[in-house]
Amino acid sequence: MSDIRSRIRLLDLAGSAVAMAPDLPQIASNLLGLATLRKNSHQSLGKVFERCAAEFPDNNALVFEDRTYTYRELNEWANQMAHALTLRGVRKGDCIGLVLENRPELVAGVLATVKLGAVAGLVNTNQKNETLLHSLNLLKARVLIIGQECLPAVREAIGTRELKAMNVVWVPQSEKDSQPAGIDNLLELAEPRPRTNPRSTQEVLASDPCFYIFTSGTTGMPKASIMTHFRWVSAMNGFGSALRLRPDDVFYCCLPLYHNNALTVSWGSVLSAGATLALDKKFSASKFWDRVRHYDATAFSYIGELLRYLLNRPVSHNDQNHTIRLITGNGLRPELWEKFERRFGIDRIHEFYGASESNIGFINVFGQRNTVGFTPMPFAIVACDPVTEEPMRKPNGRMVRVKTGDVGLLISEVSDRHPFDGYTDEQASEKKLLRDVFKKGDCWFNSGDLVRSQGWQHIQFVDRLGDTFRWKGENVATSEVEGVLALADSIEHAVVYGVTVPGHDGRAGMAAISLKPGFSFEGGLLAQHLRTRLPAYAVPVFIRIREEQDTTGTFKYQKSQLKKDGFSPETLKDPVYALLDGGSSYEPLTQAAHAELLSGRRRP
Repeated sequence: MSDIRSRIRLLDLAGSAVAMAPDLPQIASNLLGLATLRKNSHQSLGKVFERCAAEFPDNNALVFEDRTYTYRELNEWANQMAHALTLRGVRKGDCIGLVLENRPELVAGVLATVKLGAVAGLVNTNQKNETLLHSLNLLKARVLIIGQECLPAVREAIGTRELKAMNVVWVPQSEKDSQPAGIDNLLELAEPRPRTNPRSTQEVLASDPCFYIFTSGTTGMPKASIMTHFRWVSAMNGFGSALRLRPDDVFYCCLPLYHNNALTVSWGSVLSAGATLALDKKFSASKFWDRVRHYDATAFSYIGELLRYLLNRPVSHNDQNHTIRLITGNGLRPELWEKFERRFGIDRIHEFYGASESNIGFINVFGQRNTVGFTPMPFAIVACDPVTEEPMRKPNGRMVRVKTGDVGLLISEVSDRHPFDGYTDEQASEKKLLRDVFKKGDCWFNSGDLVRSQGWQHIQFVDRLGDTFRWKGENVATSEVEGVLALADSIEHAVVYGVTVPGHDGRAGMAAISLKPGFSFEGGLLAQHLRTRLPAYAVPVFIRIREEQDTTGTFKYQKSQLKKDGFSPETLKDPVYALLDGGSSYEPLTQAAHAELLSGRRRP
């Protein structure tokens, strides 16, 4: 059977390769750029943009709402900002913190920063109080650029007096905004400055830091991962080869620019072809397709949950009234893949795998279903202990590769050609490295992700390592349970995790679900739905009903707090149901039933 599947996949890959033939010159150009890129070369984001401005000066580089900027205009505006920031003391290697929502000023500010050889610290605009202060302290920014929309949050986190003492510049949202006392307006500082390219851009090396990208903070305080120009230009060439955009393409992005899906994948793909980036402030499920039509977009980027939100919208005769020909992103669940293709008429889905701190990336170049694609980079999938969450080693200390079709921990080799840039925190960086993996002295990056080996250098994402738990002696992958819950007609969102039950080994499954409008919770129907599709050990013991789920700015579920909340009806305001004693239906977990469960009189 595995031989048959392998042959079918090979035939599919061959067919996809033939369909790519018209784009071979562009693919070859990007692959050549990827092959010849060196860490000591003077290749950088700033230089890429200057090349686009010279080659496509009158092409639209950026559209935002009803504003349009050509490559020439955006380049000159960024140059003015760069010259203004130089007068504020910014030099190569300094960090410039940027706290702005998606808008043209943020794009120009990032471009100005990297042209100076400085590092753009992209702060998550959803952060508040202690978390925001933690992130700002990590940056140690020479200059802080703050948008009017984020000024109240920064003031609250830092304090007005301390803020005035810092090297801060302000960016208004509109002409009606009144300038804060003691803080200069960046746009006014930049307006009289020269429009010429700063000389500093020519001095930037590919190995120099480009961005600080913060992790989502779903399991603790955010960490600032380092993104070099080498990795950014590599990604640009890689996605350029895979997506094969054209200069007349319009790439729609409503994901936040503080995330690599927007800053690297979306913008990099656009710059690889001299195409147009259509930017929106944020994602709106109800307005998404209207915004796509507004921009005449031909491509867009996604996070898996974004597509789930779109599928949960009522079916409309306008569902295929668009000009989208391809999309790219990560986190598209297998149970949604074909549904999305059929409903919205999009068959070029370029799923990819990568992380801000990772030294490896996969992309579905050939448009195959249910895969994140392949990579030419060195990687391995090794056996992992689900309890300790550590890779398993043989008696000689070496790790064990899994077979094709099996699930294991994804690791990638660290070398001069494929460096691990890490975080600003060296101790956090070292924790991500594995040593003496297959031979003495080698070094590998621990992705923390469980994937399935599909053969032909392809993988399928399964789960985050911490999201897999053990119950009744078996391993439960939360993503697979979430996938089955998503098939229930009544459920809009489902988050699965493990909780400790006193007197029982491992962790029992618990699902926090949100119901679709007009539906009520039916414990018997849900239990039947799950039992017919999952092994008994994977059926969640507890169900928590929530009006909405807590997510990060990039739609990742906040599981850490859910795990801490547990299942006690005494502490939870939300209704909790339990499947106890082998019953056929989820029943309300009352305080009496909870007490019986803890005493052992009832069993999960």
